[in-house]
Amino acid sequence: MSAQFRPGSVLDNPVWAALDGTHRGFAETGPAGLAARYAAGVSPFAALSDPEDPHAWADLAELVGPGQEVWVTGLPTPPPGWQTLMSIPGVQLDGRPVQGKEEPEAVLLGPADVAEMLELVALAKPGPFGERTVELGTYLGIRRDGRLVAMAGERMRPPGWSEISAVCTHPEHRGQGLAGRLIRAVVAAVEERGDSPFLHAAAQNTSAIALYEAMGFTLRREPFFIGLRTPDTKA
Repeated sequence: MSAQFRPGSVLDNPVWAALDGTHRGFAETGPAGLAARYAAGVSPFAALSDPEDPHAWADLAELVGPGQEVWVTGLPTPPPGWQTLMSIPGVQLDGRPVQGKEEPEAVLLGPADVAEMLELVALAKPGPFGERTVELGTYLGIRRDGRLVAMAGERMRPPGWSEISAVCTHPEHRGQGLAGRLIRAVVAAVEERGDSPFLHAAAQNTSAIALYEAMGFTLRREPFFIGLRTPDTKA
C-alpha cells in the first residue's frame, strides 16, 4: 500500500493512513493495494487510498466480496452498484489543545480484560468495539470494588496522530468525571509518544461533544460514518 497526503490532510482519510502505517499489521489489503480494512474483531472500518478513484472502489469490492457489508468514514460518494445501508453524521475533533494528565486510579487494560470491556461497551454504547480492538493502542480503565466502571483508549493511529476512542462509563458511575480523567490520561500517553490526539463522535451525541469541547477539543471536520453493501456481483 502507498498513499501521498497533502500537508495537514492525513486526518481527511485516517483509516487508510493508519492501515498504511502504524496499523499495517492489522490490515487486510485489496489485490490492487488501493483499499484495505481492519481484520475481523479489530475494527469494522475499511478505507480507500483515494475515495474519488473508481479503481479503489473496485479493489474494496474485491477485498470484501459481493453483497457484503462494510463501513467507511469521511465524505465518500460510492459508485453505482453500492448500496448505502446507514449514514451517521459525525464530528472529528482536534485534541492538540487538550492538556494530558496522568491518572493515579487508572489501570492498564489488556487481552485478559476484554470480556469486562465488552460488557461495559454493551451498556455504554460508545461505538464499535471488538474482541481485538484492545490491541490497537493503550487502553486505561478505572475499577470500583473490582469492577470495571470506566475506560478510554486508542483506535486509529494515522502518522503523527492517535484517535481517542471507546470512552465510556457505567451508567451507575456517571457524573463523577471519570471519562474526562481517563481521556486526559490517554492524551498524556499519546503526547509522551510524540503524537497528537484527535477523536470522532456521532453528531447526535451532544453531551459527549460538550464534554470534549470543554476539555479543549476543537471541531476540525464533519465526516459521515457510512455502512455500505458491496455490489451483488463482481464487475
